[in-house]
Amino acid sequence: MKTAVWLYFFIFVAFFDLHAQYPMLTPFAVSLGAAPSFIGLVMGMYSLTHLPGNLLAGYGVDRIGSRLFIAGSLTGAGVLLLFQARVTDPWQLLYIRSASGFVLAFLSPACMAMLAKMARDHIHQGKLMAGNGLVHTIASVVSPAVGAWLAASIGFNASFTVLGWILLVTGITSLAFIKEPEKVPMSSNGPTDAAMPNPHAEQPNLRQPELSQSDGTASFPWIVFILPVALACAQGILSFELPIRAKTASDVMNTGLLFSVISLGSLSTLALLFLNRYLPYARTIGGLGLLAGAYYALAAGWPVPIAFVLFALGMAKGVIFPAMTSFLLQLSGAGRYGRTFSFLSISLSIGSFLGPVAAGMIRDRFSPFFLSFLAIMTAILLLYPRRTYHEGWEGKPAVPHA
Repeated sequence: MKTAVWLYFFIFVAFFDLHAQYPMLTPFAVSLGAAPSFIGLVMGMYSLTHLPGNLLAGYGVDRIGSRLFIAGSLTGAGVLLLFQARVTDPWQLLYIRSASGFVLAFLSPACMAMLAKMARDHIHQGKLMAGNGLVHTIASVVSPAVGAWLAASIGFNASFTVLGWILLVTGITSLAFIKEPEKVPMSSNGPTDAAMPNPHAEQPNLRQPELSQSDGTASFPWIVFILPVALACAQGILSFELPIRAKTASDVMNTGLLFSVISLGSLSTLALLFLNRYLPYARTIGGLGLLAGAYYALAAGWPVPIAFVLFALGMAKGVIFPAMTSFLLQLSGAGRYGRTFSFLSISLSIGSFLGPVAAGMIRDRFSPFFLSFLAIMTAILLLYPRRTYHEGWEGKPAVPHA
């Protein structure tokens, strides 16, 4: 548990640092003379270069563990952010952001795989993933406002320098505090006898780990990865469209506050830990419905305060992301957590590339939020109910081992 606490702390620092850049990056690119379409390319290339890193991270985490990948990713990202503070034209920004995308591609699969290996059963796994989402969201509540305040107070370059040093120091110190968890075989009802000796191990009714879907890749429903693609595409459009409207320092500050409103909405539903007892598929579909409604309201220009719509959007994200993680773990198995989260990160990278690039190309013709709505609705339609989505899920925690 001590490792989990330290891991949550370093995740908090990392995501605080990264989310603080959201309200700054687009106005900074505009100040360098970048056009909206080029800004979309910069944001998209950051996500596209995630792909080779995600592929390497998936197999690397399964073989050598997460510790070195976490430290290296944070340290490398800090160094690149220090270089980003010194760019003078949009092409330099494109190169730096592309390299940052590759370096940071190792962070998420490594952190998620380490948390998954600490779990005793499906319920504990869901709680750990919800904790990850909670830490992520708490970091993102205040960080956009802090980033916007830094940019307005000391300028873009000095802000990137400060954030770069924070990441660099965090990456180096993580080596001293993060330890690899012991590999404990997990069943749907808790640890198996291979991990914890039992004098009654010969009883035939003990359930074995459900690894059939992880070993037989043909049985894995690959269509589920349309979910992270659609979510990341919609999020990329939102991250592109909100900051690009900022023209003054006051607008940058307001944009940071709007991103904080989204995070507050996520925090309100992430705090409802009892939701982890419900079927991940059902939680995912319910959250997608709310998310689609929020994006449609933004696209149609409903006479509703934008802060209210963004709060609802954040609530939907707070339901979906822990549910999506539990959903993928349910369909996967303990032997391939690294690869599962690698494919998850690849899907997120593809969506994050498509979203801002498409938004930069079509925003002069119609609202990019319509694309977000269409992406979410497509995911809902393709994730129609299947028997596989219900198998291997236990709705109650395991009985503590005697």
